[in-house]
Amino acid sequence: MPIITPQNDFDAEDSEALEFRRLSREEAQALREIQPPISPWRVIRLQVVVGFLVSLLAWLFTMNLAVVWSAAYGALVVVIPAMLFARGLMSQFSSINAMTAGFGFFVWEAAKIAVSVAMLFAAPKLVAGLDWLVMLIGLVVTLKVYWVALLMRPKLKLMNKS
Repeated sequence: MPIITPQNDFDAEDSEALEFRRLSREEAQALREIQPPISPWRVIRLQVVVGFLVSLLAWLFTMNLAVVWSAAYGALVVVIPAMLFARGLMSQFSSINAMTAGFGFFVWEAAKIAVSVAMLFAAPKLVAGLDWLVMLIGLVVTLKVYWVALLMRPKLKLMNKS
């Protein structure tokens, strides 16, 4: 059986473009001004609004309080763990250095997933007359806010090179 070697389009000249270098304070500040960060709390506020709107639509379509609570609980399954995650990432421990920030990200993401799963298991006991389909609709619609937040982020500011 013949061995097929991969074709390498990588030139030595391209390796210089791939080298990493540490930014100066001024370069880092300029990069932050060009690409402003999205606040996780802004995204969570938007999730709360969307969760409320889904619950309101559930009320308008069904006039059934159990359906409304199901939709609201689905939104809460996204919002409460997201608040926990954002609070954990914004803590002082998570901002000591890059190593603790990376470790903190994984710890708080695991906590977020665990709380979400626990809330889903607790749903039948907490919401009387739970409608699983409506709860999942509320959950999915609220979860999609992450993508909407990416689309609504502030536009990149162009640097003036004068």
